[in-house]
Amino acid sequence: MSAAGPPKTLSACVASTNPVKVNAAKASLSQCFPSTEITVVGQKVPSGVPDQPMSDAETRQGALNRAKGAIHTHPGHDLYFGIEGGIEEDSNKIMHCFAWIVVLRAGDKPIESASRTSTFALPEAIMKLIRGGMELGDADDEVFKRRNSKQGDGTVGHLTNGLVDRTGYYVQAGIMALIPMMQEDLYCP
Repeated sequence: MSAAGPPKTLSACVASTNPVKVNAAKASLSQCFPSTEITVVGQKVPSGVPDQPMSDAETRQGALNRAKGAIHTHPGHDLYFGIEGGIEEDSNKIMHCFAWIVVLRAGDKPIESASRTSTFALPEAIMKLIRGGMELGDADDEVFKRRNSKQGDGTVGHLTNGLVDRTGYYVQAGIMALIPMMQEDLYCP
């Protein structure tokens, strides 16, 4: 995290109790800081946006709100993760799924960093249910006859035939959001 090298220990709070999000944060941190002893906890923190964010800006704001909320309600950690999945409809009426990850560091040298996952188009059957007011995870469960998919492989897991699960989908964006913490001398001179 600085010229002195990576920290010996690192504590992170994920602003969610969803095991997919907690595991994604832990995997991102483990890859970025392989010689560091990492502790990750999940805490329920509201996003302050609708349960199904329907724009890029709304989704990013939800991730930021979660991370900031975790700093205030669960102090004492080195880093705070807000992870929010969302959807945005394009001019052709195709809905695209993505997530924002915001990582905050409080303290003497605060850092705010964010990254977005890749996107993928949703099939018509799911889009129809979302247009009717259903959250993506519930629409996934109904269309694919599953239960609690958002705490498992998620829509991305089903649509990719298991090539990318929801945890893995978040990990790369988590790593990108951690760049300022890995390259602190460049981002916080």
